[in-house]
Amino acid sequence: MNARQDANFQSYGYAADRPTVRPVRSLSNFSDSLMCMDRLFRESGMPTVLITSKQLPDYSGRVAVATKEMVVTALSQMSRVSSAFRFVDYEVDIARQDTVQNLTTILLNNNQIQLQRPALYVSGAVSFVDQNVLRNTMDVGTSASRLETGYSRTRNATVIGLEMHLGDFRSRTIIPGLDSANEVIIGNGGQGLDLAGRIGSYGVQFSMGRDYAQGSGPAMRTLVELGMIELVGKWARLPYWQCLTLDQTHPEFQRQLRDWYDEGNASVQYNLVRRSLISQGYLSESTPGYEAQSPEWREVLARYQADNGLVVTGVVDFTTYERALRNFVTLGPDGKLSRVGWNTKSDAPVAVAAGVPGGGYGGTPAERSISLRIENIMLERTAFESGEQIFMSATVSRASYLACYMGSANGTVIRLLPNSINTSGWVSAAQSVRIPDWMSPNPGFVMDAGAPGKEGVACFATDSNVRERLPEAMRGKPFTPIAGMASLQDVNLAYQQALGNGQYTGEAKFWQVEPRRAPAAAAAPAAQAQR
Repeated sequence: MNARQDANFQSYGYAADRPTVRPVRSLSNFSDSLMCMDRLFRESGMPTVLITSKQLPDYSGRVAVATKEMVVTALSQMSRVSSAFRFVDYEVDIARQDTVQNLTTILLNNNQIQLQRPALYVSGAVSFVDQNVLRNTMDVGTSASRLETGYSRTRNATVIGLEMHLGDFRSRTIIPGLDSANEVIIGNGGQGLDLAGRIGSYGVQFSMGRDYAQGSGPAMRTLVELGMIELVGKWARLPYWQCLTLDQTHPEFQRQLRDWYDEGNASVQYNLVRRSLISQGYLSESTPGYEAQSPEWREVLARYQADNGLVVTGVVDFTTYERALRNFVTLGPDGKLSRVGWNTKSDAPVAVAAGVPGGGYGGTPAERSISLRIENIMLERTAFESGEQIFMSATVSRASYLACYMGSANGTVIRLLPNSINTSGWVSAAQSVRIPDWMSPNPGFVMDAGAPGKEGVACFATDSNVRERLPEAMRGKPFTPIAGMASLQDVNLAYQQALGNGQYTGEAKFWQVEPRRAPAAAAAPAAQAQR
């Protein structure tokens, strides 16, 4: 055969080897529960805890999934805002070490790196995989001189169990009571139809079938996330069960949303998602344009998808539809999922939820919020001594350009962010930004309490980079006094004059600076001298 004759046929391989369905984020029924736990950790003020994990093996060999990586992902999603956990990534098994682990070992042996000892570790394993605990098979057929028929149906169920424990790394002991044992059922089924007949001396046969199989991967992710919520919730002594009673954890949630998605056409889906985005502040009722498939609509939808951890496509696919409308679904009195404020008519508006109120400065739109917190050991302090270090964090509800300023008691204002490390000020949605980054070996700056009086930090968030629209004095180098500004209110007025109301979000946090107290050891000799 001449291979060159097949060149045109083979050229289609470049397109044929690509998937036809867009990828989606690996979301489970407990994705919202993990975010709920993140909020609980933030509200409780729990400091950052170092944690690691053993390999979670499956001795049955029937669940080939990366269970340890699922543990890491669950911990990461519970720490986006709170920074509750940081995973210590070090593999002892030489056979499992990669380039990073090998370099770590070399640096450790040469005393050029030090690993911080974790406080906790996760232990566990897939305890059992019982296949075909339920199996139903049915075969039926008919036979005649010229026609034969056959029908078959099979169904079976498999149970997977996962045991997880939390251990104290210092003593390598499993902490009593901090355990989780959960099971999940996955099933598969199939149907088949066979027809055979004869017409004269010729025979004709038809065979049709359909099958489904629920995967072990999503089932294991569900077990891991549920187990991690239970373990860390018990350890932190938080009401973690509040995060497990969300409607999104209902096993039928995804399937029911898919049925509702299939009920409507593209116009219905567009209208429902558009109304949801209006309720969340991504669009305004009075904003013209933004028709379906328009560039403006795709841009807004892409921003929403990025803020919510979805694959950015700019189109209303099922994952976007489900994420936008999930807050308008609840459990009815009969225990079934029901829609709240929306139906299948294309002109029916979704109920508009109240936006999250923003900060205290003027020009703050209700659709975006900034959370400023003091992160010292004693959270939300209102007073510091001169020279004492101050640690803060800022979190925006939507991906934004963030600029932060510090105003001192002596009437000077400096810009903290953007700076040489983050030159644009772009921050992701629901991602805590540390000011300064005390967990980095090179934080870029430190923030000390200055002269006695009232100090504070104000942050301003915008959808676009507005640096060139601000006064020239505000576009200078960071950490240098801004000419003509004596307070954070002056910064707010500058934003208001440059951008106008409703175009930015502002939030401020103030504290009192007190004179530095004399050390107790130095005060003792003076007291003796007086006597």
